[in-house]
Amino acid sequence: MSNFVELCLQGECLPEEIDNYVDTWHEHESDVPLHKFLGMTREEYSLWVTEPSALYFILDAHRTGRDAVELIRDFNALPIAARAESTNKAQQLVCWLQSNGLWE
Repeated sequence: MSNFVELCLQGECLPEEIDNYVDTWHEHESDVPLHKFLGMTREEYSLWVTEPSALYFILDAHRTGRDAVELIRDFNALPIAARAESTNKAQQLVCWLQSNGLWE
């Protein structure tokens, strides 16, 4: 059985459906900790519980093989991050601006 993160990356479910997966975990007896059931590390789970919007960074981290905290740090370091849909897109924009002499 695939976990929540895997299903999101496969396009089988939406990030907004995470509460349904948490409910499923609560409804069934399992020896698997919730973070593993969701497909997250302990650190990622803690990050999500603290800041639910971090879920998108967690999914991006699994997609790219990077660390979610590192992605958030990179995203927040970019002045254009508030308008970008992902760290990767923000970095691509910065690279494009630099290559066209529009960013120092």
